[in-house]
Amino acid sequence: MTAPAFEEFDPESDCDCPGCTHWRRVLPHSRTGGFGGHPAALAPAHALARAGRTPMAFALAAATGTVLGAAGATPAVAAAHAPQRPGAPAADDPGTPQGGTAPLHGPGGVPAKVKAPRTTRAEIINRAREWVVAQVPYDMDAYWSDGYRQDCSGFVSMAWNLGGNEWTGSLDKYGVRVTQGDLQPGDMLLFHNPADPEKGSHVVIFGGWTDYTQSHYIAYELTRPHARRQATPYAYWSNSDRYLGYRHKGLKPEPGKGGTGTGTGTPVTSPATAGHPGATAFGPGANNAYVTRLGRMLVARGAGRYYVSGPGPRWSDADRRATRAFQQAQGWTGADADGLPGPATWSYLVNGKGRDVRAASGGPGTPTKPPPGGVASHGVPGYPGRAMFRPGADNDHVTRLGRQLVRKGFGKYYTRGPGPRWGEGDRRNVEAFQRAQGWRGGAADGYPGPETWRRLFAEAP
Repeated sequence: MTAPAFEEFDPESDCDCPGCTHWRRVLPHSRTGGFGGHPAALAPAHALARAGRTPMAFALAAATGTVLGAAGATPAVAAAHAPQRPGAPAADDPGTPQGGTAPLHGPGGVPAKVKAPRTTRAEIINRAREWVVAQVPYDMDAYWSDGYRQDCSGFVSMAWNLGGNEWTGSLDKYGVRVTQGDLQPGDMLLFHNPADPEKGSHVVIFGGWTDYTQSHYIAYELTRPHARRQATPYAYWSNSDRYLGYRHKGLKPEPGKGGTGTGTGTPVTSPATAGHPGATAFGPGANNAYVTRLGRMLVARGAGRYYVSGPGPRWSDADRRATRAFQQAQGWTGADADGLPGPATWSYLVNGKGRDVRAASGGPGTPTKPPPGGVASHGVPGYPGRAMFRPGADNDHVTRLGRQLVRKGFGKYYTRGPGPRWGEGDRRNVEAFQRAQGWRGGAADGYPGPETWRRLFAEAP
């Protein structure tokens, strides 16, 4: 017996007939691995009728399929409403069309009106994680069980606990602008293309920097095929220069962390207007976000050489020495240069005022300029800190390191240079030098620490 030929039928997705409307209402959200697309897929007689077929034809086809299934045939699975694009990295082009502003999708499809309470950073991240763990599928025409639309803007509306489904053209009214250096977990990065909202527009939840270079961050987002959490280059894989940072206006302090609504103790203000957090935020025993922010501002002003690791939230002697170097660079002395950031020091840093820390400004660990053809007069120049040798670094210390590697015979991986921008050639040459010392594993990772630096400059070439 010749097996019958089946013609695949994919009903339209915009049908507004009573049957399709009914199925959309009783199936408010998609299910991973379940039926995709048009609700009428669950009402085959209606769908076949629209295609010029009869319910009897459908019954015959179903019966035949049952017989074939008993013989070992594998039933076909219906195509998803929003098909994936194998081989096309979703991160490079999110391709995420979205719905507009709409109420929450309540039970049975009835719009739900909810007054959104204030939220915290921890709650934002936890809600985002719930969708990631559930692998909520991307579908701009579907709603998850919590009533939020399954697209990028619905995801952020859910994470921010908004009272309805917003879109990239309206989300900004719920936040205040923040700069790259002031981004904190729970903020959003938004790109809205007003000329063509369906082309490139996207929004993600900022989950924190992957390291102190601020070149990559953890992004929580909903894009094809489902919600995800992954390291992402700042600001995004595409249209990077068009993304803007926003902080939720309705943030409230988290228990035990104080502050004015950021959930981490940092005021909801831009760096240019942030006030001094108080003397108790700095000094021995302090462990908070202000210390991290202080360290990052000091590194940006030329004091990175004082940090062997970090900056981080726990106050250390590196923070004290870096602060004192900045204070001395302003010409301050005595109690005004005690290494503790008072209101004046903080104001200078957050507003970009005053002079940067230079090599000639003195202070412990400050490298001196070597005479022509040799190393520093005291033998080994001061180690400038790990922050000087990381992806994205661009400074004179990288050039100096590279030239010394070449002098020592470890420059074969340079295709040009050495130069001030840290690159893979620098890392591989440092790794070769470290392996020549007999080091392996993490001790030979290609990033110069204090001992690598000391050995490299210890002897004249």
